[in-house]
Parts: sequence; structure tokens; C-alpha cells
Amino acid sequence: MIIAVHDPRREVGRAVSSALTSTGVARVLVICHNTPVEGIAGRLGRLVDDSRVELHSLTDGTRSPAGPFNHGLDLATGRFTAVMGSDDEVAIGAIDGWLGAAARYSADVVVPRLRYAGGRRVPTPPTRPCRRGRLDGVRDRLAYRTAPLGLVSRARFGGLRFTPSLTTGEDLRYSVRLWFGGARVAGAARAAEYLIHDDAVRVTFARRTLAEEFAAVFGVVSDEWVTSLPMQAREALAVKLWRISVFGAVHYRAGAWTTEDREVLAELCEALMRLAPGAVEVLSRADEALIDAIADPAVAAEIVDARSRARRRFVSPAALLSARPSRAGAREAPVRFAAATWLASRG
Repeated sequence: MIIAVHDPRREVGRAVSSALTSTGVARVLVICHNTPVEGIAGRLGRLVDDSRVELHSLTDGTRSPAGPFNHGLDLATGRFTAVMGSDDEVAIGAIDGWLGAAARYSADVVVPRLRYAGGRRVPTPPTRPCRRGRLDGVRDRLAYRTAPLGLVSRARFGGLRFTPSLTTGEDLRYSVRLWFGGARVAGAARAAEYLIHDDAVRVTFARRTLAEEFAAVFGVVSDEWVTSLPMQAREALAVKLWRISVFGAVHYRAGAWTTEDREVLAELCEALMRLAPGAVEVLSRADEALIDAIADPAVAAEIVDARSRARRRFVSPAALLSARPSRAGAREAPVRFAAATWLASRG
């Protein structure tokens, strides 16, 4: 288990102690990123006396979480690796549950359920109902799980690393390889959950330019490995990027557009169209209207913001009807996707 921590005020002891509740954990590698080891050791207290806990220092002068996670992957020797945020924890014995799923399904990757510590289930990925073994990147919408939480086989993916230097999206390329590379992927039992805490403001929430925010997305959509994927996989990935990366960024920039941001946004629209031209047909009519606006930097920002608000009226006809009626029954079409997400939130 690799835990990256950059601030001794984090509840890293909670993360470490939760990992140690599983007997299958060989080592917990705590990577002290741009912060003194002594401060983290003090935060861990008696946990540092556990023979399975190791503290390692990494000073690289960047805010990217890729560095400490990659450092941990370089140090790993176990059959599987897993990563965890320093604010988070896993349920008691969760990793033993993940290992059980890996053995049961001969899996290269095990995807646990996510839940906020307050109790709410995270409905990503919205997999097929009651599906646990043999998950499929397209049919189980695995692209919606960007963070590669869970088990990853070193035999299959030992050379895979997070994208260096990125302050956000460093895990996008990594996870795309997991979901669409032909690996055997399995889910884990409900009791073996990964629990997300929000005790502190995370780096992910910091305000950035769109060029910074989309750096990972540009890297993926231009990656030769990705552009060589079958069209079904490219379309599944593109729909997810439209919904989560693009539309999310547009929503949070309402009323604060710059000329540079609009130009970057238009460039990304063009790149996504090249990756999977048919993806827009699966999206809603409101989504298509927004894409038409953001693809042209000359369209007034007020129109962009109005269309962004319109697509978020999720029970309106424009948000529920597919841009192309012939694609209304597609797996990623609005009604079917909404139903799958609702079911996933109830599981």
C-alpha cells in the first residue's frame, strides 16, 4: 500500500492503521513528499514501530502527487500494489477482501466500491447491476473511475506509472491503461470499501488555467495507444471526458472566462471530436448545444454559461433526449446512463 503525504497535519495515521487491519498487506509505504519525515513519523506515533510500515522521503519541489506515488511503485515488491490518499482509509479487512476477489476471478485489477465517510456511496463506475467479476471497460463504464484505487498487478502493470509533473489528472493515463488494455478486472465485495474523507482542502480543488487543467486530457487523447483503441473504447472514453472533464470545467468557470481559456477549450473540443466523432451523438441535446457554443471561441461567454446551466437541468427533455434519436438506447445515452448511476448509488 502506497500512501503519499505532503503535510503532517493530515490524518495519515488513520490511513495507515486502516491498511494494517488486513493481514495480506506486506508493506505500507508512506512517501513523505516535500515534507520532513520526522513530522510524519510524529503524526504516526506508535504505528512507526510496526514492521510493515516504512517511511520514505521524496523532495522534488513539485505539487504533483505523481512523484510520490511513482516513488512508491519503484519501491514496491509485492504481487499487487495499491495507492491511497493520506486523508482516506479503507474498511476493516478491506484489502484482504480485494485479494480474495483477485484470487476468485484471477484478476489483474480489483476495483473496490467507494463511499464518503459520511455514508454516501460514490456511484462511479456505474457498472452493470450486480456485476462483480469480469468487468469490462466499455460495458461497465470503467472510465468513470479515474483514480486507480484498489489492487493492480505488478506482473501485468509493473512498468506503468502516473504522469509526472501534473498537478491534476496524473492518474488519467494510468487508469485508461487498466480499463482498456485487456486486463482481467474484478469488483470487490461491499464490505471491502474505500472510504473518502474531506478533512482538508485538497490540491485537486485548486483553481488553475484550463491549459493546466486539461493537460492530462490533451495527453491522453493524443496518445497513440489510445487513438489505436477500438472505436467502442474511444467513444466510451470520450463521452466520459465530455461529461466530467469538459462540462465540469465549463460549469465552474461561469462568469470568469478568459480569451486563453476559450481558445484552449475549443482546441480540446476539436481533439475529442477527432478521437471519437460519434460520442456527441450519444450525449444529450443540451450537451450538443453546449458543445456547439464552446467549440467556437467567438460565441459570447453569456451564451456558453446559459447553455451550461441548461444542460444541468437533468430532468428536462433536452437533457434526457439523445442528440441523435437512433442512439437513444446506447449504453452511454442520457436515460440509460442516469438509470445506471442511480442504481450504483443505491448499492
